[in-house]
Amino acid sequence: MSRQLLRGMAVVGVCAAIVACAKGENKADSAAAADSAAKANAAATPPPAPAAALTDANILALLDEVNAADSAAGNVASSKGTAASVKEFGKQMMRDHHALRKGGQDLAKKMNVTPQPPANDSLPAMAKGEMDKLASTPKGADFDKAYIDAEVGVHQFAVTLLTTAQGAAQDSSLKDAITKAIPMIQAHLAKAQDIQGKLSSAPAADTTKGATKKK
Repeated sequence: MSRQLLRGMAVVGVCAAIVACAKGENKADSAAAADSAAKANAAATPPPAPAAALTDANILALLDEVNAADSAAGNVASSKGTAASVKEFGKQMMRDHHALRKGGQDLAKKMNVTPQPPANDSLPAMAKGEMDKLASTPKGADFDKAYIDAEVGVHQFAVTLLTTAQGAAQDSSLKDAITKAIPMIQAHLAKAQDIQGKLSSAPAADTTKGATKKK
């Protein structure tokens, strides 16, 4: 999210607060009556049911999806990337996430658990959108930036997912596997952020180089 968008959201929030305060001052009696009614309704209405916790089957499915998606994106970057750091990072993601996926699949068989995504799983759609974006972005600096920016976001999400899964996992072998994977994913994130910073600070290419000078 850009700083401009964050500022815009902050301004909207401040404006909304000012309007709300003005209305509250002009209609104090009405607000008090509405507040009393809201409290009465809240007391009569049962709280919503808490979100279901991730099961081991859910965790295995989600991690498989993340690893499959990042391995596939790395495969694209290994051939379409321009900067050496981007190409190498793509190759590493392809290797590491393929190995993590294979390990997860083997563990699922050992646990005798069939991976089952949760009902609200949106990862496949997100992965498809990212792959479509990479496929449509021309090779060059724009592709390198698009891929690395995505990798930073993906690995931030993956760290959060793994941390949540670590606490939710019931099987001790699954919990151990997640605990071992977290440092690797954190290292991936740190490396992606380092490449991202270097790409952002790199000087723009000189498009006039080699051009024929007009007299």
